Parts: sequence; structure tokens; C-alpha cells
Amino acid sequence: MKPVTPDTAPLSLRDRLVQYALLTRLHRPIGILLLLWPTLWALWIAAEGMPDLLVLFVFVAGVALMRSAGCAINDFADRDIDGHVSRTRDRPLANRRISAREAVGVTVALALTAFALVLLMNPLTIALSVVALVLAVSYPFMKRFHHLPQVHLGAAFGWAVPMAFAAQTGEFPPPLAWLLFVATILWTTAYDTMYAMVDRPDDLKIGVKSSAILFGEADRLIIGILQGLTLVALALVGMQAGLGGFFYLGLGIAALLALYQQYLIHDRNPKGCFQAFLNNNWFGLAVFAGIIASYLFSAG
Repeated sequence: MKPVTPDTAPLSLRDRLVQYALLTRLHRPIGILLLLWPTLWALWIAAEGMPDLLVLFVFVAGVALMRSAGCAINDFADRDIDGHVSRTRDRPLANRRISAREAVGVTVALALTAFALVLLMNPLTIALSVVALVLAVSYPFMKRFHHLPQVHLGAAFGWAVPMAFAAQTGEFPPPLAWLLFVATILWTTAYDTMYAMVDRPDDLKIGVKSSAILFGEADRLIIGILQGLTLVALALVGMQAGLGGFFYLGLGIAALLALYQQYLIHDRNPKGCFQAFLNNNWFGLAVFAGIIASYLFSAG
């Protein structure tokens, strides 16, 4: 593999901002969308329809900020690894277009901005946001310690669910919120394992751990089980929340998308695995559309 050659040429302010945008993956919003869907699920269910506009704004903006901060701290953690992985070797920190100190600075700036927004919420939501920060900052380092960093990512993404309930209702999240939290962990673990299947050959060479490596030849089966459990958990959420037929229609579409994703990963081709990962955006949208339609059109 061709080694990464540091680029030490000075950057203009414009070029540096472009590198920061690349660092935070603003050109690839799929991560924002995958984090946004369970957040929106939770907000609409907690509000039993349209949530408070200030709460909605804070959470949508917070999703974009924290996902971007997560990308920056992830690249800081992987700065000595990304250059050895074909998919990540051109990232700004891996090719030395920006420094590790800059990546940390971007992370801190984004996290502080997100926290400033959370201060507009109630004290319980502010307290829960501390856990969200810990999960987000610690996730990138987990692949060095165990084979299930995807579960840790699921907890980081899913933590928006109890926060959304707390912000919208002003009360400690009910069991329904924690069931939705579990559904988000299951879903995230499934789709991030698809993502990890893309990097598995490189990860094995450099000693990085992932669920794709842990599951081995059982990867497709376990992903299928996780997808099934996600759908069951979401169905239980719908029952507890009293959602109507439109929700289950959306869930049915999501189930068809899960089957399509199984088709895409069938031969474990990296391109197909990545397409399956991306397809989860439509899974999240289908569930959200079902929730919105249920509140808009269902009787009672």
C-alpha cells in the first residue's frame, strides 16, 4: 500500500475551512440523517404529534453539530490508522492537511456550540446531555478495546431518544422512550456492521476491532437478526404509543428495505455493503413517515 505523504504546503483560510468541512463530513450527510431519524421518531412520539418548535430546532441543530464533532474526534483518534485504510486515506488528518490540534479544536468548538443550544432546554435535558457527550467522545476509541464499537455507536446515537423525551415533556423518560432507545441501538449496530464489512480486510491487517470481524461468516445472519429485533422493538413502540395503521405501513416498508439490504450484502462485496449502509436512510425515513401519518390521519 502506498504510504501517505504529508502535505506541508500552507493553506489559505478558504482552503483550511474546506478541510474542516471535509473533516466533519459535511459533504457526506448520511451520518447526520441516520442520527436525525431516531431523534425525530422520539420527538414526535413524545409530543404525540408536532413537537415544540424550539425543541425541534435545538435537536435538529444539535444532531448536525454533534455528528460533525463526532467525525472530527473520530479522525483524531484514527489519525495513525486512516492512512492505512483505502477508504479513509484521503481524509484531511490522515493526509496531514490539518493538524491533530486543529481536529481537537474543531471538536471542542462544535461540542460547545451544541451545549449552548442545550442550555435552552430544561435541567433534566441538560443533565442527560453530559452522558451524550461522554458517549460521543469515547466511541472512536472503542475499536481498540473490544469488537463491538458498533453497539457503543448505537448508544451514542440512541441517547438522543431519552433526551428528546425529557426536552419535550419535562419529565424523566418513560419506559416507551427506553424501548425506542433499545430499538435505535439494534438498528445502528446492524447498519454500522454493514459499514464495517467494507473495511474488514484493512481492519484485519492493522488490528482494528469491529462487529464485522467478530461475527465473521455469521455476519449476514446476525445482521438479519438485529434487523428483525429492530422491527419487533419498533412494533412494540407503536403499540405502546397507540400509533395507527399508517405507522405499521411505514414499518412494513422498512421491513422490505431491510430485506433489500440483505440482498445487497449477500456476496459481501464492499460496494454492495456500503450501498446497504446508505439504504438505511430510507429505512429511517419510512418509520418517521409512518409516525407522522399516524398522528395526522389516524382517528383519535
